[in-house]
Amino acid sequence: MPSSAFRTVPASADVVIIGGGVMGVSTAFHLAEAGVTDIVVVERGDLGCGSSGKPIGGVRAQFSDPLNIELGSRSLCAYREFPRRPGAGIGLDTVGYLFLLDSAQQAGDFQAGVELQNRLGVPSRMIGPGEARRLCPYLSTDGLVAAAYSPTDGHARPGLVVQGYARAAARAGVTLTTHTEVSGIDTAGNRVVGVHTSRGRIACSTVICTAGAWSARIGDMAGVHLPVRPVKRQLAFTVPLTPPAPRIPFTIDFSSTAYFHNSDDGLLFGLADPDQEDGFDTTWTPKWLELFRTVARRRAPVLADMETAAGWAGLYEVTPDHNALIGRSGELPGFLYATGFSGHGFLQAPAVGEVMRDLYLEREPFTDISPLSADRFRHGADVRPEAHVV
Repeated sequence: MPSSAFRTVPASADVVIIGGGVMGVSTAFHLAEAGVTDIVVVERGDLGCGSSGKPIGGVRAQFSDPLNIELGSRSLCAYREFPRRPGAGIGLDTVGYLFLLDSAQQAGDFQAGVELQNRLGVPSRMIGPGEARRLCPYLSTDGLVAAAYSPTDGHARPGLVVQGYARAAARAGVTLTTHTEVSGIDTAGNRVVGVHTSRGRIACSTVICTAGAWSARIGDMAGVHLPVRPVKRQLAFTVPLTPPAPRIPFTIDFSSTAYFHNSDDGLLFGLADPDQEDGFDTTWTPKWLELFRTVARRRAPVLADMETAAGWAGLYEVTPDHNALIGRSGELPGFLYATGFSGHGFLQAPAVGEVMRDLYLEREPFTDISPLSADRFRHGADVRPEAHVV
């Protein structure tokens, strides 16, 4: 993967992007493609080592908020085109997303979501427990009321996406500096004038914060409030399965957030621990698996006894309403941000890269993203909770 081996950073740049995950490199690629090439991407570790480090990432347009549907749907199109632009294989597998619903309330809410998705061109539909089991033979239908299914959703490899965008950005002249920490942001009045890093200062007039779970710290350096908190999420892989697992949708038990899907020669298991405390710890704890197994005994009993080989822990970047923060600071116009995706960053990254390009160039983005401004949490502004959260 491209990165600089420099001991120092460039002395100046037009744009400094803080965070070399999927959002940072997508933004860099889209800016470079539009002719903005004097860009430095600053990453504290390796590219994609934060939230983007997840081995497999879901891609979907099944959401309850129309903006999330648009961002997800446009990104799905970009991921299908990824081998051509920017030119890389990303392991995209369009297996569909299957939400399992166990109450009339959930079924009603998802029905409303499906109707909205359909109006926006997403081919999702409500199905019965029997069809859900045909799609995913592991299921027990006991207590299932309905399911929501969208056949064009699926999953891909975040690491390959990060590499694809980063290589294309580097070819266009973008500088990618890894193992470089940001320690401060210089401002003069309402202008950004520089970024301090562990490898030197970069004079610049624009900073774009794509620092994921670390974004609140970056915002504080510039006096911009970004309400993002880090929450650990864990997953596990089974040993290779014999006979091989059937090809199944990305399947989610909505009440418990337990999910599972194919992964190489086995399955991947995940679940959001409701008691997980905020923090930057990414130690994988095998004890967490018991939470998943407890749900599996009820919803997909065969999975409960499958042997696991390894696990992974990473950070979600969570906002109060589980929706992203995307925009330009009103007080500091040279500070832009795309963060707080609450688990939806990978699947929205291509579209958000376009949006950040257009915000920087002061063009109209393809959709109005003003409702995702960080200012929505001030003065009782209108917030838009996202219901389809995993």
